[in-house]
Amino acid sequence: MLLVFDEISYSYRAGRDVFRNLTCAFQPGRTVLLGPNGAGKSTLLAVGATVLAPRTGRVTFDGRPIQQGSGRRQYRREMAWMPQHVRPMAGLTIREQVAYVGWLKGMSKAESWREAKNALSQVGLDHRENELARALSGGQLRRVGIAQAVVHRARIVLMDEPTAGLDPAQRQVFTQLVSDLAESATVVVSTHQTEDLLESFDNVVVLDRGEVRFSGSVADYLALADSPDAPVGRQAALAYTHLVSES
Repeated sequence: MLLVFDEISYSYRAGRDVFRNLTCAFQPGRTVLLGPNGAGKSTLLAVGATVLAPRTGRVTFDGRPIQQGSGRRQYRREMAWMPQHVRPMAGLTIREQVAYVGWLKGMSKAESWREAKNALSQVGLDHRENELARALSGGQLRRVGIAQAVVHRARIVLMDEPTAGLDPAQRQVFTQLVSDLAESATVVVSTHQTEDLLESFDNVVVLDRGEVRFSGSVADYLALADSPDAPVGRQAALAYTHLVSES
């Protein structure tokens, strides 16, 4: 279940490339995507979710192109996408919103309704399932976004800053959820939080100014800090500074 970006280029405005001939791959398991604001993380995940289309190059999943025709339709059923900003659907309860996403992914109405409750239970919101989604706070909406991403048992899960606004206990729940997902899916999470890197992820990709500065295992990433006796969080921060400051 390998997601590959092969020499993709993308720009929002003429002459302002976010990527130019970017190549990278996301391995099976749990991958964290790191990088400063403006590095292109959200854009890369949006391309991987087929929300945006690259100007050149191609994206494949399991060797299959995902950008058009039947390949895109099939991929969208297999893929879960949580954008940085999760919005409530007008007039829908929390459970209805999550169930609707499951139905869009090809589940029956009965199955999507049942699995929506299970997904909300995983993020601790099942007790509020009948409330309108618009009544939730920003952090609670992110939890709904996570539930939407897991409701249909996707083969690849892309999440953009999913832990922003979550408290430490909720982040711990999220860590366990990602671990469970990775048993059957490729999971890519964009985040700025590196303190639980060793516990939460298998692989690291560092993106800066539209280029990949590092791609490899967590162990190889932490080794860049050259401080084996430092706490893992400190090693992660030092490795990040090393990669970004030298780019």
